[in-house]
Amino acid sequence: MATTPLSIALLLAASTASAAITIDTVLVGDAGNANDSTGFGAVSYDYHIGTHEVTNAQYASFLNAAAASDPNGLYNSNMGSNARGGISQSVTSGSFTYSTKANMADKPVNYVSFWDAARFTNWLTSGDTENGVYVLTPTGISNNTITRDTTAWNAGGVAIASENEWYKAAYYDGSGDYYLFPTQSNTAPTAVAPESATESNNANYNSAVGSVTIVGAYQNSGSYYGTFDQGGNVWEWNDAIVSTSNRGRRGASFNINVFSLQSSLRNDFYPADGNSSIGFRVSSLAPIPEPSAYGAIFGIVGLATAIFFRRKRRRG
Repeated sequence: MATTPLSIALLLAASTASAAITIDTVLVGDAGNANDSTGFGAVSYDYHIGTHEVTNAQYASFLNAAAASDPNGLYNSNMGSNARGGISQSVTSGSFTYSTKANMADKPVNYVSFWDAARFTNWLTSGDTENGVYVLTPTGISNNTITRDTTAWNAGGVAIASENEWYKAAYYDGSGDYYLFPTQSNTAPTAVAPESATESNNANYNSAVGSVTIVGAYQNSGSYYGTFDQGGNVWEWNDAIVSTSNRGRRGASFNINVFSLQSSLRNDFYPADGNSSIGFRVSSLAPIPEPSAYGAIFGIVGLATAIFFRRKRRRG
């Protein structure tokens, strides 16, 4: 394993409240690597990607900070009503609160659309769900044309992992070649319940468990860079625009066969939809050190200023 997990720790301040989310990440180095034979995996820069899929606990913290009235539908009722969902919502409209269901906090959030994931990363970037690495507009959402804003990304913003970022973190072997599976193996992982300390090359797929498992539970089946569950558990959105109507997803889920775990499988889905088998993973150009509240506020102000002047230039 090439790196030790780092952390993106983000303390986000709003006018009336603040919320903290810590997301473990790994550094994906070896910048300038070539594509795999599939045509994917080349990344010209070092970056950080989530060690794990975003969890119910992390998404619930986001909801509590950004969805008291939830005009954007960031909460899907299936999160509460379905046994595979992990978040409950209070019943008081206009002052909703959210909590994780029993034994679900550290399992991947699901029932999230691509746009839910984009708003989560925007909020991590700027404290604003509609502006950050993705400038969300009704037309852009309707036409599925929204891409990363390079100013916000280069300033240290947080994004949904791109397809190449995701692919490299999953399959690259550190020496110019790629594995077939995201468990540092060219042999298919075994579909079993979470492994013991003596087992390896296993994953949650093919209905071996029948639902989501705790992120990182397959502790000896990580990628070369140290990510976990990039094969199985839940499909993961990436921000590739695959067609006029669909966005990319990779990695397969708890109920999919082994073919979908392979590097050769490229998949896509309608971005406004979410179900029990779709989650996501975040990336950032550089790690964000654990901040004090004071430092975090200044970081957010700096990014907000950049966004303001960018919009001003567009209007001018």
